[in-house]
Amino acid sequence: MIRSPIAGLLLLACVTACAVTGFNIPPVTDASASGRLPGKLIWQDLLTDTPDRTENFYSQLFGWEFEPLASGINYTLIRHNGQLIGGMVDQNQLPNTADISQWVVAMSVTNVEKAVGVVASAGGTVFTPATSLGDRGDIAVVADPEGALLALLQTRNGDPVDSTSAKPGTGDFLWHELWTTDPAQASDFYNQLAPFEETPLSLPLADTQVDYRVLKTADRPRAGIRTTPVPQMPPMWVSYLRVADHDELVEILSQVPALGGEVLVPAVARPGGGHVAVIAGPSGAGIALQTWADTSAQAYRGEQ
Repeated sequence: MIRSPIAGLLLLACVTACAVTGFNIPPVTDASASGRLPGKLIWQDLLTDTPDRTENFYSQLFGWEFEPLASGINYTLIRHNGQLIGGMVDQNQLPNTADISQWVVAMSVTNVEKAVGVVASAGGTVFTPATSLGDRGDIAVVADPEGALLALLQTRNGDPVDSTSAKPGTGDFLWHELWTTDPAQASDFYNQLAPFEETPLSLPLADTQVDYRVLKTADRPRAGIRTTPVPQMPPMWVSYLRVADHDELVEILSQVPALGGEVLVPAVARPGGGHVAVIAGPSGAGIALQTWADTSAQAYRGEQ
């Protein structure tokens, strides 16, 4: 699902190419924004070596729309119901031989140069210093001390505003989690990047308890940190897409193989409520699906 540090180095090549050639990447939101929300995960980029098949995969499953930028720019905007939700980069146009297909999240920061310094001093890896992407803002690609890859983004005109109500539909980004071997250490690191408040949870799972921490800013849940459920996997950020209910989740999973994807984890009940599954698109990039119809699931994000 996540392949680093090679992925970080090639993201560096992608980001640097955009900057050097003067490419202008649009903002992360079409709506006017009045400020920044440090600590919020505000964007998702998909690196894929099967762009055409990937477009068809997500278009068929969730109705996503893909909008290529001007000729010569290796970047495609992704919309859902007309709203910007992410971007896509064709891995085949990068100077690489390894497969780096994956989703990469971007965290809002108020000062990206300062945030890069924090990463370096705290034992993380800086793959690229602050780099301008025009209207998008200034971005840096980094990894935390355990190697989980992410981008730090200081937007040019502000971050997407917080929604005032839950969206009931399927296909929007719902949540992001860091899967790590040491939640306490990870929490200490990310608290240096943004003014998080932490809500610790102990979630029952089979015959054990899951160490789960909800990171909040401005009284809103931003991300979760948990002990990785797959010990052999390296630490990684995992993104979740919203699915309306269990029946719809089952229907989506039934379509995945025929569209060239793979069901990595079938639908299972989640400790905080609802059901979750993990799928991979045609390029192998993994993403989780989470039902969000049960009000009890709010507790999983600290929204009691």
